[in-house]
Amino acid sequence: MIRAGLLALVLLAAAPAAAVQPDEVLPDPALESRARELSKNLRCLVCRNESIDESHADLARDLRLLLRERLVAGDSDDEAMAFIVDRYGEYVLLTPTTGGSNLLLWLAGPAMLGAGGLIAAQYLRRRSGAGDPAPETLSEADARRLAELLDR
Repeated sequence: MIRAGLLALVLLAAAPAAAVQPDEVLPDPALESRARELSKNLRCLVCRNESIDESHADLARDLRLLLRERLVAGDSDDEAMAFIVDRYGEYVLLTPTTGGSNLLLWLAGPAMLGAGGLIAAQYLRRRSGAGDPAPETLSEADARRLAELLDR
C-alpha cells in the first residue's frame, strides 16, 4: 500500500505541471476543458517551445486569459484560435499550418535530404567507376637506383 502511494506521488511529481492559476479557471467545466485543449496548442512567446498551458510567463498568462475571454464571448474553437493568430502571427501556433507559404518550409527539409542523397549516390557511382589507376612502371634509371639502395 505504501509503495503504491509512493509510486503515485512520484508519477505526479514527474508529470508536467500546468501553469494555469486558480483565478483563471472558468466556472463552466466544458469551457475550461476547451480552453485547456486550445492552450496546449499555443506557443508561449517568451519560453518559445513551451505551450501557454505549461508556461509561467506573464505573457502566457495574458494569452490564457485572452483565450478564455474569447470562449466566454461565444467564439468557436476555430474563431478563438484565428483571433489569437491574427493578433500574434502564426508563430504562436505550436504546430504551424501546412498551407500557404508554410508549405515551402514543410517541403524544404525532405527536398534537401533527397538532393543530398542524389549527390552522394552520384559521387559514389563516379568513384566506383573510376577504378584503380594503372601502376606506373619505373624507368631504367630508377630501377638501377632502387637496386643500388636495396643492395646496401
